[in-house]
Amino acid sequence: MAGDHHEHAHHPAHLKHSHAHEEDIPGTVNLQAQEGDDTGYGQALFPVPADDPNDPLQWGNFKKTMILCICAAYSFLGNSSLLGPSVYIGIFSESFGIDPATASGLISYPNLAYGFGSLLLVPMYLKFGRRPVMLISIIFFAAGLIGCSQCNSYGTLMACRIIHAFGSGVCEALPVQLVNDIFFLHERGQRLGYYTVCLCLGATGPLYAGYMLAGGYSWRLFFYVEFAFACALFILAFFFVEETWYKRDEMKRRLGAAVEVSPTDEKGAFTEVSNAAPLRKTFVETLKPWGVYDPEADFFMTIARSFTYFAVPSVFWVVATYGIYIGLGALAFNYTFPALIVAPPYNWSQTNSGLIAVGNAVGYLLAVPFTTSSDRLAAYLTKKNGGIREAEMRLGVLLPAMLIGPASLIVYGYTAQRQLHWVGYFAGVAMCNWSAYFYFTFTLAYAVDSYTVNLSEMLIAMNLGKQAISFGFGFKILDWIVESGYVTIIAGVFCGVLAANDFLLLVFMFFGKRIRVATSRTWLARMHKRTHVTGESH
Repeated sequence: MAGDHHEHAHHPAHLKHSHAHEEDIPGTVNLQAQEGDDTGYGQALFPVPADDPNDPLQWGNFKKTMILCICAAYSFLGNSSLLGPSVYIGIFSESFGIDPATASGLISYPNLAYGFGSLLLVPMYLKFGRRPVMLISIIFFAAGLIGCSQCNSYGTLMACRIIHAFGSGVCEALPVQLVNDIFFLHERGQRLGYYTVCLCLGATGPLYAGYMLAGGYSWRLFFYVEFAFACALFILAFFFVEETWYKRDEMKRRLGAAVEVSPTDEKGAFTEVSNAAPLRKTFVETLKPWGVYDPEADFFMTIARSFTYFAVPSVFWVVATYGIYIGLGALAFNYTFPALIVAPPYNWSQTNSGLIAVGNAVGYLLAVPFTTSSDRLAAYLTKKNGGIREAEMRLGVLLPAMLIGPASLIVYGYTAQRQLHWVGYFAGVAMCNWSAYFYFTFTLAYAVDSYTVNLSEMLIAMNLGKQAISFGFGFKILDWIVESGYVTIIAGVFCGVLAANDFLLLVFMFFGKRIRVATSRTWLARMHKRTHVTGESH
């Protein structure tokens, strides 16, 4: 064995090798290591990289980590700028002379635009490459933010909010795409975990927004600060996010052909094989903002096909999971807590109404130690299974979260209805977010693992679906609560919906492989395979 590939981090010249391969059913991978294979957790690396230093899988650790950090930062900024102004609903309604329900539209409509941004931006990054689309989207994001800081009416603020939300919408799809482009299967759960933490910590936006008011500044400051970070992000992305779009299968064929036609010397050894291997691009070459154009990537078909992914069971589960947890966590809690906490018996000041974000953060941070849990569990079960990896092997780590999620809504609902101690709100939110972290990260990793074809289309479906569901949850929540009360809506209806979604875990754990086999035989799967974009499947 060539040993765990982590040991090679300081030798950039070493190219990784592996004989791993996917079995006939998507999501079942043979990871038995052969002589000379590089391994991770004792298993052969998958996907199998090309013998080319420009293959993103062969890049150095520093480069991969920087790309992941920049994407994670983008997710954090995109989400915090989307949700932060929820503490200003009262101020907006006074300033613009509108009722609070109308003012909350400044949060819910951009939330929809954020989801629909990926409908245009994802097909664009398939056609023109990840790098230019990321850079252009950050420019839109920054422009919308600086616009918001200058607005004096509801209409103009709404327009600028929609521009920055639409621009940053791609930050939900791009990190997952890039993790898939540059990391191996055994690293994915952990790397998606880091991105999820930043995505979720974006929900703490209202906390900073609240304290900027406390400093005596107007709501405009929040947009100035986000704008400054967006500019810094653009500079980092320009220098570090190299294009990760790579036609691996085509490159392997070219390299294979190059080896076969090389002339041999008397001893029968290849003399020119080394010339066949490409050289690593220079740093300056990696800075070119464009350069990829894929004539095969069909812009409109990508959009149309993405809707067919709602029929794939594992994808639908992810959509429902994200939609419900975001609808509850980000919208339901952010809409109800500020109003509850400034009223009697609590009487907190308006500036502290964003403190629920501490509950958010505590929940996510308590989940961080478990980022590698699903990769480790899957690696352990793969070994026991003779080196054959099943996509379901990572799901066992979700069992505690399956119960804690629904329990959190009962805690929150009763605290609100009976006006119990404020600790109840924080406990409910922290429990909900702890559970959400597991469900976000590992259902996503499961769906990516268990369905071979176009990841990008699957991501469009996930984004649209989750924004639509969360919009539905947040849209009328204040009215429903006035009519029926917190216990009925949050501890009853929402808890029931969340429990139904969480308990699907058992269905996938026990019948997931059968569902994969059945799905892979449908006309839908055949259509997805036929239209699959090179370098897009895992």
